[in-house]
Amino acid sequence: MRRTIAYPLAILAATGGTVFTAGSAAAHGYISSPPSRQALCAAGAVPDCGPIQFEPQSVEGPKGQKNCHGGLSQFAVLSDESRNWPAKSVGSTVTFSWTLTARHRTSTWEYFVGGTRVAVFDDGNQIPDSVVTHQVDLGDFPGRQKVLAVWNIGDTPMAFYNCVDLNVGGGSGTQPPDSASPEPTAEPTSGPTATPSAPEPTRPEPTGAPADGEAWKAGATYAIGDEVTYNGTRYRCRQAHTTIRSWEPEFTPALWLPL
Repeated sequence: MRRTIAYPLAILAATGGTVFTAGSAAAHGYISSPPSRQALCAAGAVPDCGPIQFEPQSVEGPKGQKNCHGGLSQFAVLSDESRNWPAKSVGSTVTFSWTLTARHRTSTWEYFVGGTRVAVFDDGNQIPDSVVTHQVDLGDFPGRQKVLAVWNIGDTPMAFYNCVDLNVGGGSGTQPPDSASPEPTAEPTSGPTATPSAPEPTRPEPTGAPADGEAWKAGATYAIGDEVTYNGTRYRCRQAHTTIRSWEPEFTPALWLPL
């Protein structure tokens, strides 16, 4: 029976093959740690986010924008500053982790605070890994800050936009989860777009992490190193996450390592 595939980190991580994602862009991705605004929406940490909660990887718009929603009206909630976005307390140097649900040639990754570009990483039009991390020095920007992170695709006019709310140097503030990576299921298409689809979500009730070796289940929270069984195969968790249906280990090898 044919299945649609959800993509927490990307099946590409284990197979090296092509991964299909929601919308029609050839690449998709978002910042999962510290959690971006779309990651917080997808995890349910911020309620009533609209379509972005089902496809946090799809904030794609023309290059050169300086907003959180990529100019996409259906994702405008990401630029709504009245939402009281939780801010993660961090040190002066922050490691940003991107989850790429489909990889594509990359020109640069840029990070902005206000109108100032604080870091740029040049990929030389190469295809990145399915998980990309950057260390960014924010020592000149203490306190609560909104960081705009931009993934510029190398061979299209498009880019992906993420905003991450931080308390730089620690301090008080509402703390978001350490990681947030739920995403939707969707049928594949190809070619750049600025109008991703919004599939219906599956919302299992949280159950907590089962003991090592128990059967995988939707709605459970797993930590790195947790082991489960699925269809007779044992798997070890590669990244902390809370599951949804269609994230079964055999379909998400970027999250689960078969043993």
